[in-house]
Amino acid sequence: MTSPAEKYAASKRRAAFPALEDFMVDVGFDLDDFQRSACESLERGSGVLVCAPTGAGKTVVGEFAVHLALRAGERKCFYTTPIKALSNQKYHDLVERYGSDKVGLLTGDNAINGDAPVIVMTTEVLRNMLYAGSASLKNLAYVVMDEVHYLADRFRGAVWEEVIIHLPASVTLISLSATVSNYEEFADWLVTVRGETEVVVSEHRPVPLWQHMLVGKRMFDLFHDADAARKHDVHPELLRYGREMFRRTEMTGGRGRRWQPPPRAEVIDRLERGGLLPAILFIFSRAGCDAAVQQCLNAGLRLTDSEERAEIRRIAEAKVASVPREDLSVLGYWEWLDGLERGLAAHHAGMLPAFKEAVEECFVRGLVKAVFATETLALGINMPARCVVLERLVKFNGEAHVDLTPGEYTQLTGRAGRRGIDVEGHAVVLWSPDVDPRHVAGLASTRTYPLRSSFRPSYNMAVNLVGTVGPDKSRELLESSFAQFQADRSVVGLARQVQRNVETMETYAQDAACHHGDFDEYFAIRVAIADREKAMVRQGANQRRAAAVSSLERLRIGDVIRVPQGRRAGLAVVLEGATGGFGEPRPLVLTQDRWAGRVSPADFAGEVEVLERIRVPKHFNHRSPAARRDLAAQVSATGLDRHGGRRRGRGNPGEDAEIALLKVRLRQHPCHACPDREEHARWAERRHRLQRDTEALRDKVAGRTGSLARTFDEVCAVLTDRGYLAGDGEVTEAGRMLGRIWSEADLLVAECLRQGIWEGLAPDELAAAASMVLYESRREGDDRASVPKGPVTSAVDACTKLWGEIASDESEHGLTLTREPDPGFVWPMYRWARGEPLAKVLSSGHNYDADMPAGDFVRWARQVLDLLGQIKDAPAASVAVRDAARLAIATVNRGVLAYQTAL
Repeated sequence: MTSPAEKYAASKRRAAFPALEDFMVDVGFDLDDFQRSACESLERGSGVLVCAPTGAGKTVVGEFAVHLALRAGERKCFYTTPIKALSNQKYHDLVERYGSDKVGLLTGDNAINGDAPVIVMTTEVLRNMLYAGSASLKNLAYVVMDEVHYLADRFRGAVWEEVIIHLPASVTLISLSATVSNYEEFADWLVTVRGETEVVVSEHRPVPLWQHMLVGKRMFDLFHDADAARKHDVHPELLRYGREMFRRTEMTGGRGRRWQPPPRAEVIDRLERGGLLPAILFIFSRAGCDAAVQQCLNAGLRLTDSEERAEIRRIAEAKVASVPREDLSVLGYWEWLDGLERGLAAHHAGMLPAFKEAVEECFVRGLVKAVFATETLALGINMPARCVVLERLVKFNGEAHVDLTPGEYTQLTGRAGRRGIDVEGHAVVLWSPDVDPRHVAGLASTRTYPLRSSFRPSYNMAVNLVGTVGPDKSRELLESSFAQFQADRSVVGLARQVQRNVETMETYAQDAACHHGDFDEYFAIRVAIADREKAMVRQGANQRRAAAVSSLERLRIGDVIRVPQGRRAGLAVVLEGATGGFGEPRPLVLTQDRWAGRVSPADFAGEVEVLERIRVPKHFNHRSPAARRDLAAQVSATGLDRHGGRRRGRGNPGEDAEIALLKVRLRQHPCHACPDREEHARWAERRHRLQRDTEALRDKVAGRTGSLARTFDEVCAVLTDRGYLAGDGEVTEAGRMLGRIWSEADLLVAECLRQGIWEGLAPDELAAAASMVLYESRREGDDRASVPKGPVTSAVDACTKLWGEIASDESEHGLTLTREPDPGFVWPMYRWARGEPLAKVLSSGHNYDADMPAGDFVRWARQVLDLLGQIKDAPAASVAVRDAARLAIATVNRGVLAYQTAL
């Protein structure tokens, strides 16, 4: 029974927070302490920052903001999410609770009930509304920013800061974040830009997470108990067995057998026997995810019964109902459905959206038991599992293979444990000889996930800011960003370090003092000699590089050369001379080993010698294995040694005159005769090194103080030079057009329109040519992608030339904002816009992403559609270009692209 005191306390809460009590009746369950605390702060009128682990239920606070807006009447709540899939999911949830008349959706793909009091949208949509001064902002009372830690994303993070800074002061901000280690710093910034903000932090996982390692077929707990976990003490039995496995591996490895991880089917079987399904198995490769499913199918694995298979087929067929039947085979539908019906699936960005949505629904409903996913799932929609498996603790970040950070490990394993379903969640790391259990323990026990701003001014942002508040106020707004806030805070620590260094240098100066004379002067001569010697070495390297560049530019088809270093060292014949245009010379060659690709000056230590000449057949096809084999045989038949070639002797030019003069001065200095000269020199060297470090710290202090405002000034200078801003800081007509172009390549797109680069193109040609400012290949290509001849080639070349001019302007101002356009999507887009079937588009041999997955094609093509929509409405575009864009949209938006998420 409830005591009188408890009844009295409850009645007081109801009186103090009536809206919260109504809300709790609606949700039908008791709130956790952190949820109640955050909701009470909201009802008091304060903004809130809620930091809690994945699955803790922090979105309840956002839903309470929705409740407050609807309860008040005539007030609005915008609920923002980082990705469309999350927006769609949240829209469904809110419609189910409040009805479709009260809730709307605005994403790049969908616009539903845009005048509703509650609108779910992607963060970019809200940013665009703020800059445009949209009428929809009237009566806006609450903005929920779900997954606000996305502001650390280096590509899109700036949007979150723009929204937080530009929201009217009357709007209450609800920020929902994963657990970050510097939440106090982020909260301090929110207080400075948004006013009163309560911080509510919960480290508690509602479903406990147990850590394990799978060593061969045996599963071990990573920690013996909670106390061991706090101390990072690995379970002794795991350490013993791991050492034994490592010893066995060393023995078998010595006999030529490499260690192999357990087959995926065995891992799934082990999880099933342990009652750990459904599971998400993270594999940091799209191809690896697809291969894992295939391995399980080949092993005959089946995790579903007949009723589940029937339900899975029904869901899958409903999801692909809008996809043309003739495309299903091309998309691998039947093979994918076979795995799905067996309870197995992959999940990654290369999949068709309809396939991904089917996987998500089947997994959430417990029909699919094992999903092999890339790390994008950890940031995606709500797909919790009982168990999460990490095959490796290394991932490719686009440039190199790097270790997972503790923050990334926490984010990935945070998917384990479904609230209300599982009593506990489980994280499993697969053992390998390269994985030390103690390293895993460190990852599992460390809670360091700092939030770092990725904010930087863009051209679009600059013209919108200047056009809205003027140049001076724009600078003030930029200086109020989280990026500048963090930079300013770091300056305090740097300044303290500078002071400590100065004090230490004074001590070193006393130890370096010499009674024979001024040792600082003597040491300065020694430093000058060392600097001159280094400069001579650099000069020689620059001369050798210049010789390599010059000689590569002179190469002709048929020249036989030797590639002295790199992966393709050996003899090679030139198939195509150095390409013209911008950048360094990169001739196309065929090596003795039958590899065809481009080489660059980096592959040569100096001048490239022509050793021989052979005949290369006209129209030689370097993609033909037979043609490569025959020509490589000709190279071998020259009789030249693989590592041969004439060597040039190097004469000794004698000592540099300046160095010789400095050495004379050194010997004549009084301190040169001091018997303790080298002891003094050691202290002077320490002082010199510390002096250099201190100067670098001072430069950092100067660079971080007002750094964003300086970058903004340089961005504005480029815009002024190109006519987007007037000399008095006013936004020109061209600038207003640039302010409505939402793309990373905003300035390049605007310049293409102003300079008529796309003038006279047919709709299919325009779609193809425009794609290059958006597309970015997932891998480095040795060969530039070919493009359709005629008007498209002219437009591609003109766009590349224009980019070179912009890049040159940026370089003069210390900027690198505009990425080089990539023509790798031109052919697929051209063929699709011409109405060719999906099979032909995806198997196109004209681009170096010839094996492009359907999901990637859909993603890039939708971005092209979005850009065409902007071109269609751009005032700077001619009537002909706008008409071509309108027609291109109609021709591109077909088949798999016309598919829309069922709502």
